[in-house]
Amino acid sequence: MDQGHLLRRLEEIGGSLERSGHTLALIGLGSVGADLDRLDAWSDLDFFAVVEDGHKGRFVDDLGWLEAVSPIAFAFRNTPDGHKVLFVDGVLCEMAVFTPAELAGIPFSRGRIVWKQPWVNDALAVPVRPEPTPPVRTVGWLLGEALTNLLVGLGRFRRGEKLSAMRLVQGHAMDRVVELAALAEQEQPGQRDPFNPDRRAELRFPALAMELQRLAQGYDRTPESALAILSFLERHLEVNAPIAAAIRDLAAAR
Repeated sequence: MDQGHLLRRLEEIGGSLERSGHTLALIGLGSVGADLDRLDAWSDLDFFAVVEDGHKGRFVDDLGWLEAVSPIAFAFRNTPDGHKVLFVDGVLCEMAVFTPAELAGIPFSRGRIVWKQPWVNDALAVPVRPEPTPPVRTVGWLLGEALTNLLVGLGRFRRGEKLSAMRLVQGHAMDRVVELAALAEQEQPGQRDPFNPDRRAELRFPALAMELQRLAQGYDRTPESALAILSFLERHLEVNAPIAAAIRDLAAAR
């Protein structure tokens, strides 16, 4: 999708809000918000529509204000406040509708005013509540969690629970590897997503990115993935020998 087309669509949505009445602002978020440098052909449109008190229900329950911009192919209400919407031309939106008082009560990353009424302050796009901070976890906890995820996941794989095994090893244990990656290399600045820790892992940790294909090899290759994760952990941390041996034994079992 052409980036200019995405930005024009967002401007058109702002225009539709203006014409609808009882609206205050359109705030672009993420790669169509304050992080416009991340906008690319695969971006979707994340935004908040801010409306006057007493008029939220109209904009959440009836998407005519979006349909007026472009035909909608698919939409579903994914939260009490908004929808995910696919336009016929392939533009995907994730949107929510808030009053100013509601907006002041939720955490979000700083946005960009796409359209607003003249009397609305630009500070509306600045969150009042702080972004969530990641939990404070010790290296020992992260390592222990990763190792036990590997062991339990391999047991499930051998039991035939391959989907659950894949999620434990290549999901949960990999989440801990991403958190531990800062011990192996310097994290690249400006790429962390406070709401989704595995976003942009490849940009945050370029050296780790070179190994991800070995660490997450897919549904039928959980044992191989577990051994690769174990090897990564052993290169950067002191791993308990008995549990490492148990992981290798279970990975080799038939």
